[in-house]
Formats: sequence, structure tokens, C-alpha cells
Amino acid sequence: MKCGTGLVVAALLVAGSRASDAAVRITNDPGGLIGKYIYKYERLRASGQNVIIDGFCASACTIVLATVPSDRICVTSQAELAFHAAWDIGPRGRPVTNPGATRMMYLMYPAPVQRWIADRGGLTPRTIFLRGKRLLAMYRTCSS
Repeated sequence: MKCGTGLVVAALLVAGSRASDAAVRITNDPGGLIGKYIYKYERLRASGQNVIIDGFCASACTIVLATVPSDRICVTSQAELAFHAAWDIGPRGRPVTNPGATRMMYLMYPAPVQRWIADRGGLTPRTIFLRGKRLLAMYRTCSS
């Protein structure tokens, strides 16, 4: 009888859990195509899931800050965000800065992130890194 009751309780707990109860953890994401990340993070925002940034998140990965509400994002002491200008593949396969996409990305970010980027010269081909105390001042620390 106790075993049957335990199974019923377990089934109710599983049935009562929601997708939004789970969190997505970002640990080592070098980025990629902007459109792919916008689509990915729009779906993540709609799911209601939280985001834990617990490692490297670079380039298009940082669009998570623009798409998922700040109150659903937390960062760990290992979090490191890398920003740079958007680029396309140009002649001879070399990267060429795309000013329109760069401006679009910049305007998508929350105001504190925009200010931080602007204070460092804006989004340029040079990569800038947001981590440590500055990042922890912008986003809540993940609870254990």
C-alpha cells in the first residue's frame, strides 16, 4: 500500500512540474549566427525558464541579455560575457564589420549593458569582456 501511495505522489509531482521550473545553464557558448540566437532565446523567453550563466557566453550568445527578462537571469562567479561588433564574411573569407547588425545588437541590450559597452568604446572588432563585480552588479547572483 505504501509503495502504491508513493507512486501516486511521484506521478502527481511530475505532472505538476512545469517547464518553467527548469533552468537553462550557459557554460561554454562561443556564439554564432545572430538570427539563430534570437530565435533560440525568443523560444526560451516564451518557455518561462530561467537562465544561469555559469561560464563563457560570447558574441551572439550575449543576446540572451536582450531577450530573456533580467529577473530570469542569474550569474555565477564563473560567468564571463564577451562582446564585439557583428560581422559578415567578406572578400577572401575575411570578417567585415556589419554596422547595421552591430547597432541592432547594441540597441537590444538592457541599458546597464549598453552603458558598460559605451564606456569601453562601443562594439568594435575588438572583444571586450564583462565579468566579476561589474557583471554581478548588473545581474543577480545564482543561489546554490
